[in-house]
Amino acid sequence: MLDTITPTYTARFDENSQELSLIGSMRPQHEADMAKCLQVLEQSLRLVRGTLYINVKRLVRVNNIAFRILAAALVNAATERPDLKIKIITSSVVGWSTKKFGVLSAVNANLIVEEYDNEFYPGQTFVENSDFIHVLRTQTKMTWRHERSILPRHGLKPGMKVADICCGIGDFAVLMQKEFNPSRIVALDHSKSSLAYARGVAEEFGISGIEYIYGDASEMLLEDNQFDFVTCRHALQVFDRPELILKELYRICKPGGRIYVTNEKNSHCLGEPHGDSIQWTYTEVAKLWHHFNMDIECGPKSRRLLQDSGFDKIQMESFMVTNLDGDPQDFADIIESWKNLFAGDMANQRGDTPEFIERFKRGFDDHIFAALHPKGYAGWPIWVASGRKPL
Repeated sequence: MLDTITPTYTARFDENSQELSLIGSMRPQHEADMAKCLQVLEQSLRLVRGTLYINVKRLVRVNNIAFRILAAALVNAATERPDLKIKIITSSVVGWSTKKFGVLSAVNANLIVEEYDNEFYPGQTFVENSDFIHVLRTQTKMTWRHERSILPRHGLKPGMKVADICCGIGDFAVLMQKEFNPSRIVALDHSKSSLAYARGVAEEFGISGIEYIYGDASEMLLEDNQFDFVTCRHALQVFDRPELILKELYRICKPGGRIYVTNEKNSHCLGEPHGDSIQWTYTEVAKLWHHFNMDIECGPKSRRLLQDSGFDKIQMESFMVTNLDGDPQDFADIIESWKNLFAGDMANQRGDTPEFIERFKRGFDDHIFAALHPKGYAGWPIWVASGRKPL
């Protein structure tokens, strides 16, 4: 690992991934101020074969002096090393970066600019579906009946500094603010439309003090070691590389602080009557998500994921959201939204046959029947896991 830190930015090379990360604000007044960055770049070039990745996802500012020097160095490297591809990885969160670095692609074909999060969030278009938003609030209402007592068991206390990562429409952050009165709460998401809705939810509930941030959960523009408690709910299952999210959760968590994640194992959704039809459909849901590089079976895997990410003192438990948790119609509404999304947009994009989709929908309809039947039972299992960042 090659690493240099200036007062405003860090240049870090990881030989294992052949990635040079530039982090912070690069605003030199003189060319000499870029010397250390160029030194790390030159050392990196001597060590790489095939592809050098230049990660600028957390480079929040670059002035003209820095860009001119950096661009010249990259163009020279691509010219002198025709055997080498140089991929500059940007993020839509830092809106200027793709356009600014993109001009280099026209200079040399071996300089490639990729906006990372366009590929990293395979389910983004599905979860941002505006028709799905009202159902997300119903889901949170039903899970909160369980989680408000689960959260303290996993370490959440009043007065903590809290972050809710992948906050979605923000209702969970609002509930934590009301119930636990944190000294600070940050809610971050990669969807601008969801954040706009989240601000509306907070206003509706008369809640102030939540800091809403647009950001990439795999490369957050948040400082290290800030938060006592970090939540990330129903989100690892949406990403094709959850370990990158966990790495960031670890980074922003204080030593001794805890992260809290919830995820599902959708094939374990159940109901009676018509249990066989329901079981078949939810097994197919898991296969459908896998087709889009998402893992809705992630829940029981959470313990291993947390251990692999460096957390200790891991706690796990599960709970079942059912049609007996309040109004059965609420649960039926959730299932109806799943049917519309899974057996609608997602199944059609996968290219499923009309015959398959008809059977697929039938299982959801049977689950709704079980939820609303006077003697029926319908369940949706959630796994909770939390881990401590070691002292």
